[in-house]
Amino acid sequence: MAINYWLHLGTPMAVADVADELQDFARTLSDKPVTPELLLGEGMATRLGTWIRVSDTSLPPWSSVSEDLGFAPTVTVSFRQHKLTDMPAQTDDMIRLTSDLLDRVPGDAVLHFDFEYIMLLRRDSELSLNARTDMWSPDRLAMVHQPYQRATYAFS
Repeated sequence: MAINYWLHLGTPMAVADVADELQDFARTLSDKPVTPELLLGEGMATRLGTWIRVSDTSLPPWSSVSEDLGFAPTVTVSFRQHKLTDMPAQTDDMIRLTSDLLDRVPGDAVLHFDFEYIMLLRRDSELSLNARTDMWSPDRLAMVHQPYQRATYAFS
């Protein structure tokens, strides 16, 4: 069983432009070259083993994101964590990468664990982080560059 997180973005930017924005931070997580083409194709693995890929969103219009959160995602960043390495450190990398991307990519966004729980939600330029303290330690909160509030959202 894979540990999958999904960052769905409802943005006016093209998927290739999002991959281009993502590559700058992704390079800091890898010892190998990272290009937008790699992120859009097979994806890349970080030093810790997290596999990252950028794609057009293929969720149906009646998906949980559209129905429950009120926006239609256009780009998805997939994170698949390697279960045999430091998973908390992989989550930290994912949070840093997501915060960096939110600085560069406009629009709505949701980061969630396989549609089970929502870690963060940005709607109408307002960022909310899940209120669970086990998910957002003080160290992880410090990784988020944007102003935020604490609120817990869920998929139905």
